[in-house]
Amino acid sequence: MTGPTRPPHAGLSRRSVLLRSSAFVAAPLLPALLPVQTRAQGAQESDEIITSHGYSFFGDLKYPADYPHFDYVNPDAPKGGEISLYAPGTFDSMNPYSRQGRAGRLSWMVYESLLGGSEATGEPLPGDRYNEQYGLLAEKLEYDAGKTWVIFTMRPEARFADGTPVTAHDVVFSHNLFLEQGLQSYADAVKRRVTGAEALDDHRVRFTFAEGISRRSLIDQVGGTPVFPRKWYEETGARLDEPRLEAAPGSGPYQVKSSEVNRSIVYERNPDYWGWHLPINKGRHNFDRIRIEYFADDNAAFEAFKAGIYTFRAEGNSKTWATGYDFGAANQGHVVTEALPDGLPPTPTGFVFNLGREKLQDKRVRQAIALGFNFEWTNESLQYGLFEQRHSFVQDTHLQAEGVPEGKELELLKSLDAPVPDDILTEPAVRAHSSDPDRLNDRRNLRRAMGLLDEAGWLVGDDGMRRNAAGEPLRIEIPISASGSATMSAVVESFVSNLKLMGIDARFDKIDAAQYTSRERDRDYDLIYDSYIAFLEAGTGLHQRYGSQEAEFSLFNPAGLASPMVDAIIDRALESETQETQDVALTALDRALRYEFFMIPTWYLDKSWVAYWDQYSYPEPLPEYATGVLDFWWYDEEKAQALRDAGAL
Repeated sequence: MTGPTRPPHAGLSRRSVLLRSSAFVAAPLLPALLPVQTRAQGAQESDEIITSHGYSFFGDLKYPADYPHFDYVNPDAPKGGEISLYAPGTFDSMNPYSRQGRAGRLSWMVYESLLGGSEATGEPLPGDRYNEQYGLLAEKLEYDAGKTWVIFTMRPEARFADGTPVTAHDVVFSHNLFLEQGLQSYADAVKRRVTGAEALDDHRVRFTFAEGISRRSLIDQVGGTPVFPRKWYEETGARLDEPRLEAAPGSGPYQVKSSEVNRSIVYERNPDYWGWHLPINKGRHNFDRIRIEYFADDNAAFEAFKAGIYTFRAEGNSKTWATGYDFGAANQGHVVTEALPDGLPPTPTGFVFNLGREKLQDKRVRQAIALGFNFEWTNESLQYGLFEQRHSFVQDTHLQAEGVPEGKELELLKSLDAPVPDDILTEPAVRAHSSDPDRLNDRRNLRRAMGLLDEAGWLVGDDGMRRNAAGEPLRIEIPISASGSATMSAVVESFVSNLKLMGIDARFDKIDAAQYTSRERDRDYDLIYDSYIAFLEAGTGLHQRYGSQEAEFSLFNPAGLASPMVDAIIDRALESETQETQDVALTALDRALRYEFFMIPTWYLDKSWVAYWDQYSYPEPLPEYATGVLDFWWYDEEKAQALRDAGAL
């Protein structure tokens, strides 16, 4: 997955928002690990043509052209069985790329791209690297050293599920479809960077790129775009921007078997899938069926899991994790609970301010509201002390900004062609505030908050409510989805109660999933519990998430953040020519994002909680960047038979 500039889809895994935008710059490695490079005799350096079986910005591919499979998979994993999961709320479409409607979970997984990605989970592929991709629909690619163009040579055996060949014409059609009917922020970003897409013949496609821009997120962008069947779209008249229940046939190993609106979806492994022989697929896509069961809320879903109605659960509710697994099947060992290691930086999640609201454009107001959130009390009283407090957008990585800026980071900040506030140069990096764990309403923080509101001109009236000079009350509304957990509702309710103590007219609206999605897309909120992306490397997706150009309407930027300082730092990261200079810029970016204060950071966990009926196995050790449940786990018939013999399922 190439990052936010890739066509978006909903329902990503907890860590899938890691930016993967091919950000490495050339560094020498052992020759055996370098892509094959060819150059005509006597050609100049600028004429160098690189030919490879995969791509990373630095050219430092781990796996050689003749790799048999990824190191971490079990190449002999058996095929068969079913894994079933749940999804909250409802769905009314099997088109994941429409802005309208709620797409069915995993509905994007039926499509493939020129370069391979893990569409089912959003995790990096390969799971032991986060900065490289390998040929899937394409058997090779060639590009000039300056990355002004790329030509993909496609595998002639590739087929859509209806038997239609996958050709370069389908690739160009899909590229243009996203530009004409895709999300505006995505289309605008790609149009600025990709100047041409041309089918040279049935199996070769050439992309050209704009001059005077960063070379990052170009080749991997076009290589990571899903490929649709042109013939099907032309025959049906379907549009990419409309919700529909009929899914276009894809070329992937799974296709839609059945879907029943708001109840279930079944994906079935295609025995005639064209790509089973590829090394990128060895040991992967092992289940015969992936079934999704829909439930109105998390409580109903958990009861269904206990009854064996579905068999795998990624646990996101701390109360359930701490107390809910004391039931018969779990106590008898039929249900396994595990905290799997997770090497990716935690998703930057929290209460996001809508900076389009005039009342929230004063940072003092945002800081005051933030002081109403008591992480320590919330964690101990509502979440069983299971979480850590998040401070950074790249928490617990080498890129996390600490203390005051020094050395090369300070030099970078001082050299920006954008206003840089003095206090970002002289003060330590912003950290989340601390609170009293023993009482929800930390009086010290409430006093600080009320002082900030007074300074900002929101004064307390005779009725105890805060109003501005025009007499308008300070009203804050936070929508939450009715399909979410009771714990999340309690977190928001306790936060709101503290805001009321400050004299703020605060409320939260618990609304159905469809209405919540609509309000989220339309940015109809003051605060919303949402997420951004973590970044271990630079890529133009940073501009789409954190940049100013599409801030007014981008679905990837729920705050509407528009900061010239942030823009300038992202540009420096994209211009970096070494790993060191890139890391300096990304550390400065973390510092700047925290300074802008558009999100109240909440909590994080450095593991993935999972529970499953004991009929699955996975290779050990797991790779650093992927748990791989839908990717390289498998159905274990011997374990499943033991469950059946015990009458458990």
